Amino acid sequence: MGNFLKQSFFGLLLNSGCLFLLLIINGITVAQTKDLGYYIDVAIKNSPLIKDIQNKVASNKIDIDRVKLSYGPQVYGTSNNTIAPVIGGIGYDAALTNIASFNELVNVSKNFASKGNLNTQYNAINLLNDSFLSVRKMSEQDLKRTITAQYITTYGDQQQMVFYTSMITALKEHEHIIRNLTESNIYRQTDYLTFLVTIKQQELQLKQLSIQAENDLAILNYLCGIFDTTNFNLNTPATNVQELPDANSSVFFLHYKTDSITLRNELSLLNYSYKPKVNAFANAGFSSSLQYDAYKNFGYSFGINVAVPIYDGHQKKLLEKKLDLAINTVSNYRDFFSVQYTQEISRLKRQLSSTEALIDDINEQIKYSQALIDVNRKLLGTGDAKIADFVIAINNYLAAKNLLTQNNLSRMQIINQINYWNK
Repeated sequence: MGNFLKQSFFGLLLNSGCLFLLLIINGITVAQTKDLGYYIDVAIKNSPLIKDIQNKVASNKIDIDRVKLSYGPQVYGTSNNTIAPVIGGIGYDAALTNIASFNELVNVSKNFASKGNLNTQYNAINLLNDSFLSVRKMSEQDLKRTITAQYITTYGDQQQMVFYTSMITALKEHEHIIRNLTESNIYRQTDYLTFLVTIKQQELQLKQLSIQAENDLAILNYLCGIFDTTNFNLNTPATNVQELPDANSSVFFLHYKTDSITLRNELSLLNYSYKPKVNAFANAGFSSSLQYDAYKNFGYSFGINVAVPIYDGHQKKLLEKKLDLAINTVSNYRDFFSVQYTQEISRLKRQLSSTEALIDDINEQIKYSQALIDVNRKLLGTGDAKIADFVIAINNYLAAKNLLTQNNLSRMQIINQINYWNK
């Protein structure tokens, strides 16, 4: 029976299982470590969406300068040259065409606008930038939440690997005791094989966790825009609930406030668009038909254009109604968000409290399971322990530890959801 045990199941476990276990332990020990802050910083730095928003803000600042310059003097040159010959009395009426027309002019024009009009246009651009910055902050919060969630998942995989590795190591420390007792006919061969199957199951679980951890780490790198196939151990993420602002101070609420102010600013722009517009112009150069003393046809001219809106078919009133409706829509969204914000935070905190209470209960269960394993371990040396009972105790302990890990991860994920609203 001893030869059968050593050459069959026992040999397979010690040769393949132990080698893999040593590789896992070595990988866990040697691998470098990284923390959550590293991945969040890299993700924000690599995010094309955030870069796009930054470029839009910079572009809008350029638009402010363009508005300023558009109300400064505008200088441009024109050259219009026409010949309409009359041959044999046939041709265009010379009284209309002057037969020839040559105009080489330098033109200068300037639009005039009140200070209030200019400030309203500047405000429109600045408010657009405020909106972009709000979107950027919300995008960063979305990115942080996504990266943190994946980080916690990967961290959980690695913690499970550490636990199963230590568990397998502990089981293998008792394997030779059971084997010796089996060879001495104190335990049956089936008892020993049952214990070996338990070890093998844990090794298979460890292999599966290794594959899952590697895949989840690759997903984490993918989300952050990192191309790296190196395995890293992840440090324990912060698990404290951060202080949350009032709903009215939240960046998610400020987004609606900015939209409302923007719409009211558009009302002001609409009013300014219906005020009189003044444009001054001047030109100088050569304008001649070449008929009489062309060399004397150098000169200049200047003037003022005034446009006064009189009637537009009541289009202004219709536009004002549209803007009022848009303001009302934003107000409805803002009020609904305030209610949702309070409800969501309350729901998450209740869920967190229930999860923490469950973790306390699981820890109590683990104490009992650990005590049962300890009793069976002491009885192994004398051959008084039942292998089936020992295996059941181990499985119960593993189930409780696995449940504890899952709930600890759930707790971290809930805190991540709560901290999403901390800006």
